Amino acid sequence: MIIQSTSVSIHASLTSVRAFLCDARNLSFLLPQEKISGFQATQEQCSFKAQGGILINLLFSEKGDEFVQYRSGEGSPFSFTLTISLKQEGVNCHGQVTFDGQVNGFMKVLIEKPLKGLFEQMSIQMKAHFEEN
Repeated sequence: MIIQSTSVSIHASLTSVRAFLCDARNLSFLLPQEKISGFQATQEQCSFKAQGGILINLLFSEKGDEFVQYRSGEGSPFSFTLTISLKQEGVNCHGQVTFDGQVNGFMKVLIEKPLKGLFEQMSIQMKAHFEEN
């Protein structure tokens, strides 16, 4: 199952956005605080409970010139990758969150809509974070 957020224009350089995203502790700034609990993080990984009590464990996987990728960690209910694609356009950077999860049909019905909302919110918060700072 693949879910993509809307691409957002961020008033920052690709380099600064990528550096921010490579530190898992910073993901707390992108998550809707009213929909998660128990956020814990180190530079390389973070975990939290999403609405419904589902534990999400993200491990930093890799970074490239135009992306940062996390993968599911131990205790996650299914295997997935979370890739944040970045593209420099003038003084702005465009960012988009893509989720690629290995889920069965039943699980897809349960999680697709909430995850789409979560990743849209992450994109919006990514834009807002750099406008505020």
